[in-house]
Amino acid sequence: MTAITYNKDAQGIVTLTIDLPGYSANVLNKVFYAAFTTTLDKIQADSSVTGVILVSGKPKIWIAGADIDESFVSDDAAYYFKMTEQLKAHLRRLETLGVPVVAALNGTALGGGLETALACHYRIALDNNKIKFGLPEVGLGLLPGGGGVVRTGRLIGLQSALEWLTQNKKYTPRQTLDAGLIHALATDMDDLMAQARAWVLANPTAKAPWDAVKRYKIPGGGPNNPQVARMLAIAPAMMRKQTKGNLPAPHAILSALVEGAAVDFETASRIESRYFAHLAAGQVSTNMINAFWTQFNQIKKGQSRPQNIPPQATQKVGVLGAGMMGHGIAYVSAAAGLTVVLTDATPAAAEAGLAKIGKIVEKSVRRGRLTAEKGAGILAKITATADYSQLAGCDLIIEAVFENRALKAQVTQQAEAVMDATGVFASNTSTLPITGLATASHRPAQFIGLHFFSPVERMQLVEIIVGEKTTDETLAKAFDYVRTIRKVPIVVNDSRGFYTSRVFGTWTNEGMALLAEGNHPHAIEMAGLAAGMPIGPLALLDEVTLSLCQHVRDQTVADLAAEGQPYQAHPGEVVIDKMMALGRPGRAGGGGFYDYDGREKQLWPTLSSLFMNGQEQLSQAEMVDRILFAQSIETARCMEEGVLRTAADGNLGAIFGWGYAPHHGGTLQFINAYGVAEFVARAEDLAAAYGDRFMPPQLLREMAANGETF
Repeated sequence: MTAITYNKDAQGIVTLTIDLPGYSANVLNKVFYAAFTTTLDKIQADSSVTGVILVSGKPKIWIAGADIDESFVSDDAAYYFKMTEQLKAHLRRLETLGVPVVAALNGTALGGGLETALACHYRIALDNNKIKFGLPEVGLGLLPGGGGVVRTGRLIGLQSALEWLTQNKKYTPRQTLDAGLIHALATDMDDLMAQARAWVLANPTAKAPWDAVKRYKIPGGGPNNPQVARMLAIAPAMMRKQTKGNLPAPHAILSALVEGAAVDFETASRIESRYFAHLAAGQVSTNMINAFWTQFNQIKKGQSRPQNIPPQATQKVGVLGAGMMGHGIAYVSAAAGLTVVLTDATPAAAEAGLAKIGKIVEKSVRRGRLTAEKGAGILAKITATADYSQLAGCDLIIEAVFENRALKAQVTQQAEAVMDATGVFASNTSTLPITGLATASHRPAQFIGLHFFSPVERMQLVEIIVGEKTTDETLAKAFDYVRTIRKVPIVVNDSRGFYTSRVFGTWTNEGMALLAEGNHPHAIEMAGLAAGMPIGPLALLDEVTLSLCQHVRDQTVADLAAEGQPYQAHPGEVVIDKMMALGRPGRAGGGGFYDYDGREKQLWPTLSSLFMNGQEQLSQAEMVDRILFAQSIETARCMEEGVLRTAADGNLGAIFGWGYAPHHGGTLQFINAYGVAEFVARAEDLAAAYGDRFMPPQLLREMAANGETF
């Protein structure tokens, strides 16, 4: 079998059908390049060829992009410069064949796939919203290295190109047409191919615009155009504000785009290659490829799922509690096509939850993410009720009531009395150990934790918690459900706080400890942002609410006392009690570390005087280290204790769960990149200065001694 099928018709038009054998999607790899070279040789040797049409033999994918696993195997910039120059040479050869070349886009084209299409003279796509186009390399810490920066800028102008190249977005065919990166839409395959052939015959001397016109002008003007120059003058500062200097790819894209616009096409292509090589050989892209490609694919392929259990489909989901979490869980379940029963203590409360789902649907329809028909279909799948008998036949029930053991035990027993006898019961608790909650169940083997994150409809992660008696069949059922609702599942073993809540608390607690020590609150917030966290720790605590933090702390103290175990207080906890005593529990309570008075939030003016007494201020670098090391050390403890099963679960759980700095590739990848031995030494320094919470666990010491990484 060949990766590219060659078919020439009576009019001399060659149709190249790309269909890599043994692959579910077409990718740019050695097999493709070998077939591509042979095919181009054949075309150039045949003077009767009048045009070329590229189409995919795969049902959904035109070309998915480069083969990441094959391509990114070095830390040498020279290797990546050579690699990207070879890709460019292939695509430039296609672009300069001397006959018209059409991309008949009958499937998704991303990254190198879209770059291949951009090297064609004309692009037609099926008008199907399931097809996506984009240049998402920035999401892996890279830039498009196959001419994507150069061609996009020359086709749609620098400002529009900057959005396409730096936003990591995927676009529908119609959006791509409106942007100017494709030329036409087709209704079906017959129309697609007919349009492609007609264009070839009508444009026998077609060339790329920059080859057809000697002094080709970029739409909207080049860097010297006054309007473009004004945009470029502020673009670096805007990027810096967004990236905090942690993500080099957007800045490299801007530089390659602007520098390339001032020179000829070939020189611009080499400039792009140099920036690509620098990024590809850097630590940030290594971290991001490891997390968002390698480990993300491991999770999607079910690395943490029991391998000997056949697929476990969920048919009917019961959700106990129609509040903030419950109605979100009900929505994503119904949106995935499942039948849902949403319950609460009263019919009014249940209907209020359904009304909130209605607002989510209405918003999605208004923004074009859902059709009105699909939105109505989602709502039709949900029954809101206070009658537990409606849970009959549910093969999965998810409890999402308040974090109270007695209440959770009560609803567990009520639901299990009527649900499918073979079904699974799951708790959405964020901190309470699953094994303890399962004591209220008469079938603990079918009891598991499903920890969602708020807002459920937007957050991608679900943490699956396995109790002491949870079976593999129950885990498989929960895992398959999470994949059905299109979320990212990580699997952890039971413990207090599990993984995400436990490690999340370390960095917010560290922010409060820094405040308790007398560091300026603004400097603490800036250190959080400089570390790569989405917002500062104090702002985040205001959203979580200090009242909840106090409740979780008090519950933990009581639980440990009941078990005869001591509670070790964190030095940041004094801040919780002080703020609560002052009646400042957070945003929901009218104010916390920040004031909220209708304008942009501002740090509470009294905050600095409340905690600062002329103490020497720590450097930002020291605060950043404390924020990052606290999270990684606790994650390593979770690995040592067996709470985490894989490094992939740890890294992706951190990024998708609480917004851990993506450029570090996760809390365990941060240790790898820092160097395990060097990390241990720095952790010991921090422990000597700030306390035993920074002491590296024995697992890290052993890994350092053996030269191991996660």
